[in-house]
Amino acid sequence: MSTERATRLRADCSADADGRITFRLRPPAAAHTRLLLVLRPKKGRPEETTHTLDLAPFGDDGEVRAVLEPRLALAEGRWDAYLLRGPDAGRERLRPGLRDLRALVDGGPGDRPSPVAVRVPYATKDGFLAIRTWLRTAHAEAGPLDLTGATMTVRARLHGAELSEGAVVTLRLRGDRGTVRSFPAQPSGGRAFSCAVACEELAVEAADTRFWDAFVRPAADAPLIRIGRLLDDVADRKGVFVYPQVTAGGSAIRPYFTVDNDLAVEVTALR
Repeated sequence: MSTERATRLRADCSADADGRITFRLRPPAAAHTRLLLVLRPKKGRPEETTHTLDLAPFGDDGEVRAVLEPRLALAEGRWDAYLLRGPDAGRERLRPGLRDLRALVDGGPGDRPSPVAVRVPYATKDGFLAIRTWLRTAHAEAGPLDLTGATMTVRARLHGAELSEGAVVTLRLRGDRGTVRSFPAQPSGGRAFSCAVACEELAVEAADTRFWDAFVRPAADAPLIRIGRLLDDVADRKGVFVYPQVTAGGSAIRPYFTVDNDLAVEVTALR
């Protein structure tokens, strides 16, 4: 792996509703500059997946530009952005400049085909440019979530799949795939649906904390599809969207979004 150098070089980027991302920057003069995207590996694993984009001159003020086209399906994860100044140059981590994500705010196209591919440029905690990507066969985009008394009402819209008779919302106990709770999914127009979840059915008896992950099964014999919130400009939703907790069945119950922006429910026994 080439040497990684610290840099204050910033790259502006913009995203459109089709998933296209355009990068623009003004690097010092160099021949054949390229933009390197590196899929961040899991802890303890080596880097294995990269993608390189040529940076071409754009305009007369020294700016160069690279376009990440939507037809390129990036694997799900977090991609760090680097500058390569030449064939033998070490890579330099890029910092984010202006990020124009207005086209992503309203979720983009109404019904997305399979596979559902999502890309959101963002600034990492240490101030560098990265892209959060999702790539799923199908997806259920969570809408407003209401907590009234001991009932949680989930609203969502399917992408990459069709809603059929017998559809259910299923909550699966994390770490125990055999323990599930299922609730009827009520169609609410097109691929949209809602579901009333009785929080008491998620209560736990032991004095500990458990987690339920939320899915929809769109037809009786269909595979489970994860429910989450991916289709906007928020790369990390967990600390941004915070829901209150309710008490039911001797447990404190709170819905939340995971680090992958998927919907889950935290349940803590009170006795």
